Amino acid sequence: MPADPKLLAVILGGGAGNRLFPLTQQRSKPAVPLGGKYRLVDIALSNCINSDILRTFVLTQYNSASLNRHIAQTYRFSQFSNGFVEIIAAEQTPESPQWFQGTADAVRQVLPHIRDWGIDTLLILSGDHLYRMDYRHFLQRHHETGADVTVSVIPCEARAASEFGLLKTDENGRIVEFKEKPKGDELMAMQVDTTRLGLDEKEAARRPFLASMGIYVFKYDHLEQLLAEEPDQWVDFGKHIIPAAIKSRHVQAHMFDGYWEDIGTIGAFYRANLDLTTKIPKFNLFDSEAPVYTRARYLPPSKIEESEINDSIISDGCIINGAKVTNSVVGLRSRISKGVQLDASFMMGADFYQTFDDMRKDASKGLPRVGLGEGTIVRRAIIDKNARIGRNARLLNEAGVTEAEGPNGSYFIRDGIIIVPKNAVIPDGTVV
Repeated sequence: MPADPKLLAVILGGGAGNRLFPLTQQRSKPAVPLGGKYRLVDIALSNCINSDILRTFVLTQYNSASLNRHIAQTYRFSQFSNGFVEIIAAEQTPESPQWFQGTADAVRQVLPHIRDWGIDTLLILSGDHLYRMDYRHFLQRHHETGADVTVSVIPCEARAASEFGLLKTDENGRIVEFKEKPKGDELMAMQVDTTRLGLDEKEAARRPFLASMGIYVFKYDHLEQLLAEEPDQWVDFGKHIIPAAIKSRHVQAHMFDGYWEDIGTIGAFYRANLDLTTKIPKFNLFDSEAPVYTRARYLPPSKIEESEINDSIISDGCIINGAKVTNSVVGLRSRISKGVQLDASFMMGADFYQTFDDMRKDASKGLPRVGLGEGTIVRRAIIDKNARIGRNARLLNEAGVTEAEGPNGSYFIRDGIIIVPKNAVIPDGTVV
């Protein structure tokens, strides 16, 4: 049973994710692979399940086919449970002929579906953040303070603060001011004493800003009222609904001081994945008290022959033969050939295995097989699914280029990181 029968969770999964291009070229941001075998949306859904919140809507819109398929194949509750994870795609109706215009507008448009459940509390989550949270503590603070809205916040440093919505609280934790991505003097004016929220003096001096995590709890009736006030103008929670709520309602802050990463850029995505290979990663995939759930694929164990693997994650179903893999995440069904050097990279793997007949046909066409060909060297790269990289290629970005695009979109460089898109082909001997 859910912890609260009057509670429902909504995960926002509809954004285009332009800053994660080309990883979002064929999929929505929450469907982007993570950590070798997961998807980004698995994080929020696993947090819900581990917090005993078993009734969840996922709102989808942009490039949503792979996200819809993943959720449908993964999150199936017992027929004797009232739990569900249900996809609500953007739909045009006589009352609302437009697609979702923003986070708040997405929730506004699906209110008829939410209203059917007779809830009094709505938990609103993002589908593209990496963190582990027990939402029961969040909900407990919301109920104990009698708040109409509660916003989860995290203390942050000045260098990162301007990328987030920042807020100020009074001595009781009530939010009294909110600014969306302030710069310059406006940014410095948003500093607060974070010792009030439990940080020691040294940490409070290092992280004097409170950033919104984009995670909210609403009393449902107040949410309906706020969404009805300016339906054409108030389309986003951070820019419109939260500032309006602070002026007219009791809005509280819930302090979160664990690891949290907004995977909004290629650089942030790359660093978050590579951190998983460190001795003590910031996000622990091995937490048995709060596991991360994903689709069960029943793949064979990985086969590693005459290879050297250092500080890396190797997912299920891989074939690695005579290669050297260092500080890398290797995804499902990856095939890495003899003489390959893979360093500081995330190889997402493949959606299928090629048969010997497939490989012979590819060879007759001069097409590399799926995976990394013999003698290829890859460093500081993201290799998306089903990519074919030929023999003796060198993907190193030795010139230190920050932004670039290969012929016909065969590769991209973003934040200095080489990205080979899904299904791309890199011919033998290519140098990037």
